[in-house]
Parts: sequence; C-alpha cells; structure tokens
Amino acid sequence: MRTGSFDGLAPVVRVGGTVAALGVLLSLVVGVSRTAFTMAAGGQVPRWLDAVHPRHRVPHHAEVGIGALVAGVVLVADLRGAIGFSWFAVLTYNAIVNASAWTLPAEQRRWPRVLSALGMVGCVVLAFTLPTASVGSVMWVARRVAARSSRR
Repeated sequence: MRTGSFDGLAPVVRVGGTVAALGVLLSLVVGVSRTAFTMAAGGQVPRWLDAVHPRHRVPHHAEVGIGALVAGVVLVADLRGAIGFSWFAVLTYNAIVNASAWTLPAEQRRWPRVLSALGMVGCVVLAFTLPTASVGSVMWVARRVAARSSRR
C-alpha cells in the first residue's frame, strides 16, 4: 500500500497506532476490573472477584480474570467483532452514567442537566451505529447476566 510522499513513515504510524491501542486496552482492562470488583462486592458477579491484594491494594483477582477474558476473546474472536462489542459496552456504560447524572439534584450537579441529556443521546446514537453483530452480542450477554441476577 502506498501512503504518498511520506511512504517511509508508514512503519512509524503502525507502531504508534499499536502503542496507542495497547494503552487504551490497558486502561479499559483496569477500569473494567474495578467495575467487576465492585459488582462482586455487591454480589452481581462471582464473589472471588472482590479479593484485594494485601500488599498492592488492587483487585488482583478481577484484574487477572478480566485480562484472561480479553486474551481469550482476542485469541478466538474476530478482532473487529470484539472491538465493536467493546465499544457498544463502553457507550452503554457511558449512557447509563449520563442518565444517572441527569437524576442528580441541582445542588449536586456540576454541569447543566442538558449536557447529561446530550451525552446520553449521543452515546445511544453512536452505540446503535455499530455493526448489528456487536449490538446483538452485548444484548445476549446482558440478558444472561439479568437472568442470572433474577434467580438470586
């Protein structure tokens, strides 16, 4: 593939893109492991995920579990599908955060309520522009989690 008059920079761009993607992946793994830790403490996911390392004070079981899950998905799934699944889940999470911010009383709100509404609508619109398979796979997982929670 030819990149124009800066052909020689293509490897630099590839390396930079790879490093950036790995940085985002690392931050997502840490963020999702913290969410799994909190959900485990509340009993929504297996309780062993709420273990805190005695020395480093991090949710090490959740971090290892989420890391293993991500590695497994990368090994067996089409990467485009995994990325779509991830983005749909992140956008759904952020839509919920914006909806929660909408419900805050005026004295606890940092920004005008309209920004929460715009954020929520933006997340929903973006989420549903993703490939149908990505949306469907997240919905399937959500139904499974909801069914499991209702049995408790």
